[in-house]
Amino acid sequence: MKVRCDFLVIGSGIAGLTFALKAAAHGRVCVVTKAGLADTNTNYAQGGIATVMYPPDNFDKHVRDTMIAGAGYCKEEVVRMVVSEAPERIRELIEMGVEFDRKDDGSLEMAMEGGHTEHRILHHKDSTGAEVQRVLISKVREHKNIEIYENHFAIDLLTQHNLGEYVTREWKDIRCFGAYVADLNDNKVKTFLAKTTILATGGLGNIYLTTTNPEVATGDGVAMVHRANGIIENMEFIQFHPTSLYNPNERPSFLITEAMRGFGGELRNSAGQKFMHRYHVRGSLAPRDVVARAIDHEMKLRGDDFVYLDCTHLRAEELKSHFPHIYEKCLSLDIDFTRQMIPVVPAAHYSCGGVKIDMNGRSSIDRLYAVGEVSSTGLHGANRLASNSLIEAAVYAHRASEDASVRISDLTFEEKIPEWNYHGTTHLEEMVLVTQNYREMQMIMSNYVGIVRSDLRLARAKTRLEIIYQETEDLYRRSTLSRKLIELRNLIAAGYLVIKMAQNRQESLGLHYSIDYPARPGSEF
Repeated sequence: MKVRCDFLVIGSGIAGLTFALKAAAHGRVCVVTKAGLADTNTNYAQGGIATVMYPPDNFDKHVRDTMIAGAGYCKEEVVRMVVSEAPERIRELIEMGVEFDRKDDGSLEMAMEGGHTEHRILHHKDSTGAEVQRVLISKVREHKNIEIYENHFAIDLLTQHNLGEYVTREWKDIRCFGAYVADLNDNKVKTFLAKTTILATGGLGNIYLTTTNPEVATGDGVAMVHRANGIIENMEFIQFHPTSLYNPNERPSFLITEAMRGFGGELRNSAGQKFMHRYHVRGSLAPRDVVARAIDHEMKLRGDDFVYLDCTHLRAEELKSHFPHIYEKCLSLDIDFTRQMIPVVPAAHYSCGGVKIDMNGRSSIDRLYAVGEVSSTGLHGANRLASNSLIEAAVYAHRASEDASVRISDLTFEEKIPEWNYHGTTHLEEMVLVTQNYREMQMIMSNYVGIVRSDLRLARAKTRLEIIYQETEDLYRRSTLSRKLIELRNLIAAGYLVIKMAQNRQESLGLHYSIDYPARPGSEF
């Protein structure tokens, strides 16, 4: 079965749905998502969206904070563009119906988070992403030019390779014609032919055992571009959120937003001692990479499984009002955070690298765009500043939609793309083979490619992952498609790229910290 559309959007978070809504004014849009529209990283985002709205804040301050958090590795041109265009994208969200928290006088309430020197975080209680997701889904479902395909999993991009042409990694003229997409309702594969394809597949947190990401975050977009010989960069920069709720039996890990530290929460070790002042002048409001490494060091030093976030000294009613979902979650575990400290531990949270794109969202593959966490824009550098991700997605979705819409009238469908070949596939009877490899992959990445790395650990990880790769590819070639098998295949590809790029970076920089190499001069502020 072939489906044709002007814009094929793969993913349904803020990046994908914002692009879809804007592009729909210029042609037919198909939104493909492997679960439901709301099963996204956006929906899990608690903290908020960073933007300059009121004095004494200004664009220069936001740029500087972003550059410092990114260890000086950000592209300043990109940072200035995102920061300066952010207020307009926020106004659009408000006009669509997103309800950000406001003060009694009607002005927007701006919060403080780690790495920021001003109050510039817009939020909706402690469920900002869910509020944004709610509004965007409502608008997308109402639009007559947008067709939604839930429970549809994009397997691979369509390029000249599918026409029988040999594509090497050195070939500079790769073009994307759409994607093969598995309908998970009946395991049939549809051929989506598109004039332009937009990857908005989110992150890859599930390469690790402990992550705040939902189970859909399996590196799908990065893996597809890698297999299509597109350019991927900066995959070594995996951000671990310093404070996820310590609850070993829960997955994904429940996020304790950085805004709680911005509100005045303090980190303490098992002896009840504040420790962050020993690691950074800004204490508990230091950039995320510093806080995560400090917590990791404290836990190893004392042999603990977690540290504490202490909010007991703060005003109880205000605390509960600002963070109602976190209060409810903690209470379910018999923790009243107005009277008890919250046990927290770092968890894989965000990928700063991904598909390399330009300032209009174009990838190295013609007719293929990437927006949101799947992309590498240069905004985050070696470490993302808190709450810069949602605004990056909104800004790039807007720019990509404008660029793609201008080109659409000059593009045609590639009708010679063949239908999916089912030959040789059999039913996968032993699902345990997939689940076991999935678990082993996560153990390898967590033990050897985590917050602190070394040459020896990375080499061991690569050797062990290669074995799982060969086993999984063999399963993939001879088995019918299943979501777990496709995800495992993508996670292994993403994990390989993280390891490979970590091995190539022979220095400590931002989120990539190696005990074998010193920090780059000037990268620590």
